[in-house]
Amino acid sequence: MAFLGVFPVYKLKFKIGTKGKASEAADMAEIAELESFGLSIEGNVENWTAMNTDGWASNLMTGKSFSFDMKGKRCVGDPGNDYVAEVAMKDGLDCSTKGEIEFPDGAKMEFNCVLDVTNIGGGDSTNVAPLEFTMHGDGKPEYTPAG
Repeated sequence: MAFLGVFPVYKLKFKIGTKGKASEAADMAEIAELESFGLSIEGNVENWTAMNTDGWASNLMTGKSFSFDMKGKRCVGDPGNDYVAEVAMKDGLDCSTKGEIEFPDGAKMEFNCVLDVTNIGGGDSTNVAPLEFTMHGDGKPEYTPAG
């Protein structure tokens, strides 16, 4: 069935490779208890002013980067949530993995990423323990439109 119209954000599915960059389809686990995310896309624009443009600048997009800021709750026992939390004390290539987003219309975005885990349990005594992290894109993502 074709998908048309608006949709609630909770219809997005975020998955993480639980075996790092060696993760295959079976190793991709949805991350439980996510509450919000923010997508940031940054373009690298080179700008120059040629002698024949009467002082008007030219611009060209020469590169891109992206990241997802994720906030949720720590859910011990969930494979995706556990994997992210376990990266908190790691560094180097041990923070590299694969990410995937499934959209409600059937489109998919797959990418390599570096996890920067910033919170796995702080807050007031009556709060539920948080899980907060950023997925920094590592290279060009692969976007597959809805079929």
